[in-house]
Amino acid sequence: MDVGEEVSAVWPYPRPDSPPLLSPEQAEQTLDVWLLPKFSMLTLFCMLEPLRVANRFGRELFAWRLRSVDGEGVVASNGVCIEVDGRLADAPDDAHLMVVSSYEAEATVMAQDRAVLRRIAAHGGWLGGLDTAPFILARAGVLEGHRVAMHWESVPAFRREFPALRISRRRFSSDATRQTGAGGTTGIDMMLDRIARDYGPALADAVSRQLVHDRHDASSGADGGEGEDGDAIGEVTPSHYANLPRSVVKSLAVMEANLAKALPIPEICRLAGQSQRQLSRLFLAHFGETPKQCYLGMRLDRAQRLLSASHATVTEAALANGFSHLAHFSRAYRARFGEAPRETAARGPG
Repeated sequence: MDVGEEVSAVWPYPRPDSPPLLSPEQAEQTLDVWLLPKFSMLTLFCMLEPLRVANRFGRELFAWRLRSVDGEGVVASNGVCIEVDGRLADAPDDAHLMVVSSYEAEATVMAQDRAVLRRIAAHGGWLGGLDTAPFILARAGVLEGHRVAMHWESVPAFRREFPALRISRRRFSSDATRQTGAGGTTGIDMMLDRIARDYGPALADAVSRQLVHDRHDASSGADGGEGEDGDAIGEVTPSHYANLPRSVVKSLAVMEANLAKALPIPEICRLAGQSQRQLSRLFLAHFGETPKQCYLGMRLDRAQRLLSASHATVTEAALANGFSHLAHFSRAYRARFGEAPRETAARGPG
């Protein structure tokens, strides 16, 4: 049903009063949101605000219900506790359920929670996931046949554990029954995309203007799009690299492309077209680290993501990131994260 033009014609500006929070009985659509401990507050707010603003254009369109495993409040990554409306197990069979997680995505997820996701999928429900939530959906077996978008930091671990699933390089990926995305401000574009699909682009554009947000649809992305088959080509990199000197950007690209087999710093300098002395000066000015320290940190960060979000062993994580000596890897890992790699692995998905 495309009523975007009708809404825009009747309500060229949002009504001055923000409508009260709607109940599922009042709204045309209800979004259930499963919050995991240490979820991102930014991700949650960016997802809900477009729905709230859409309701200001004269119709009771959206309601939402926050859920947790036990129906109790959930503490976000910033330490703020958010009260919820009910338990995950009580979500209806035909639910539109979005999973929101961040750090330690599966530390509290049990088999019965994944069964809820499979139940909703089996009844034709709609499932989505933001930030690290695609790991939860994939382990429940509900992403087969769907492209998957996620935060760029999670791509290596996800690709290793689920090689058969297609990883999108876009900020988010949507189809009729699944929607996944990178988290953070991507939630705004995901919900604007949903509004455009269900109620027309005019309403989505109006909501975007109210949020003072430049809208990005599912066909665009900071990384430059996908291949024709929708598979990821390489890894997604942060868009703020564009503000760095060209030789620094080239160096970072070389480092990211060679995490599994570490290159000598002089070779990185040669490929970047910069002297080692000048490159060190630039890295210290922008990052407070030498190229060698930055490269080591990138490799350790990737190892940490593998250990926390996949079933990789400590040895596998070390070798996958260019560490041939486990003792050196363990010392460097503890210095960066304050714990041994085996401790991180112990908190992994299990």
